[in-house]
Amino acid sequence: MPAIDGKTYITRIDGLNADVWYNGEKVTGKLSEHPAFKGIIKTQAELYDLQHDPRFADLLTAKTASGDRVGRAYLAPKTKEDLERRRLATQHWARHTAGMLGRSPDYMNTVVMAFGTAADLFKTENSQAADNLKRYYEYAMTRDISLTHTFVTPQSDRSSLFAENPDEIIGARMIEENKDGIVVHGARLLATQGATTEEILVFPTGARLPRAKAARGMAYAFTLPNNTPGLSFICRDSFVGSDSAFDHPLSSRFEEMDTIVVFDRVTVPWERVFLHGDVEVNNRIYQESGFYPLTTHHVVSKSIVKIEFFLGLMQAIIDSINIGEYQHVHEKVSEAIIALEAMKGFVLSAEQNAKENRWGVMTPDPNPLQAATIYFAKTYPRLVEIVKQLGASGLVSTPSEAAFQSEIGSALRRYLKTTTGDGEAKTRLFRLAWDATMSAFGSRQELYERFFFGDPVRRASTLFYQYDRKAFAERIQAFLEGTPN
Repeated sequence: MPAIDGKTYITRIDGLNADVWYNGEKVTGKLSEHPAFKGIIKTQAELYDLQHDPRFADLLTAKTASGDRVGRAYLAPKTKEDLERRRLATQHWARHTAGMLGRSPDYMNTVVMAFGTAADLFKTENSQAADNLKRYYEYAMTRDISLTHTFVTPQSDRSSLFAENPDEIIGARMIEENKDGIVVHGARLLATQGATTEEILVFPTGARLPRAKAARGMAYAFTLPNNTPGLSFICRDSFVGSDSAFDHPLSSRFEEMDTIVVFDRVTVPWERVFLHGDVEVNNRIYQESGFYPLTTHHVVSKSIVKIEFFLGLMQAIIDSINIGEYQHVHEKVSEAIIALEAMKGFVLSAEQNAKENRWGVMTPDPNPLQAATIYFAKTYPRLVEIVKQLGASGLVSTPSEAAFQSEIGSALRRYLKTTTGDGEAKTRLFRLAWDATMSAFGSRQELYERFFFGDPVRRASTLFYQYDRKAFAERIQAFLEGTPN
């Protein structure tokens, strides 16, 4: 089956009947009609439909050797031009969502591609595991499977000396191997869109495991359909304020539900297992697979679109209330402009200096991408702050859609009018700014961007150790010796 459309996606999700819990109750009926999920399901369906729009099909999809069109993110880039095409496709989808979907389908498609092309890494455990991963890559690509994933263990104790009690399992681990597969028990966190996807990809947390027998239970990788017996998705509160695109212009469409994933003695069939107990493979797969640079290239490309959205929002506020003459406004907006140009420079540098990895995949330079993620995690909260400073009290002087439809609507249109429109138009804009920065949805976006790739201090430390600075130090020594090159 080639790239799917929106109707196919909705049909699959509604027919899955996964074990999803919301507000203490098991969700029954069609997910696409549930208040907490229908907005994001409709939006993702729109993304899938864009794959079949004649104007965008060549951008968002590409033909395989069989002649079928598949999502472009599934295809391994072979040239620098391929990386550019991937970026442009990512950004086209991202502009449809204002850059607000951190887990749009192309993100996980990229993850599957990165691991699938490096499947031979898993051969040191056994050849079957590598073959399983290759087959899954082909399966996901040709069926255009929607995926969630989980890398995070519960925060029961974050101290460096903590060791989980083996008699009280909290973090999901392998507890058994039998003729049917491996048995996994425990929990994982933060499966974004766990309720609104078809399958889940579960890989190691990224932490290096010690070479000890007890660590084998944490070294695993597999995929499962989301309706697998024993697998449950427990949702947080929904940040969808209402169905109104006026009152909640972002959350009503782009709220990606985060879920806790519980494995209650779940059996993972052997054909779905990619890693089961090999600590050496566990400790190598992220650094040697191309996962980080390929997925980071996608994320940074999406982040550029998000900055464009914030820059546009700032300018719309400036035009609306006519504050463009003030120098402090110029200074603030220039920060957003600098952020945009810096992020564009990071991704273009990564593409220009891309190299083919050992698996034959054209892989962007990880250094500028790593720098971009650290920079953006610090910059995004500042963009949020600038919008608040520009909007000021206007961000809370925002009556609802119902108020404008009532008998006091004419008064509101008059007393809230601006230089560019009446009070209703002004309120529509300022509610958008509020939803991006101050609502539960906006606050979640800020937290999400701060920790998208994990602890920012740890990532800075990783960049410190990975970035080769020797040549620069040698130049200093040569200068001191009077022999600069």
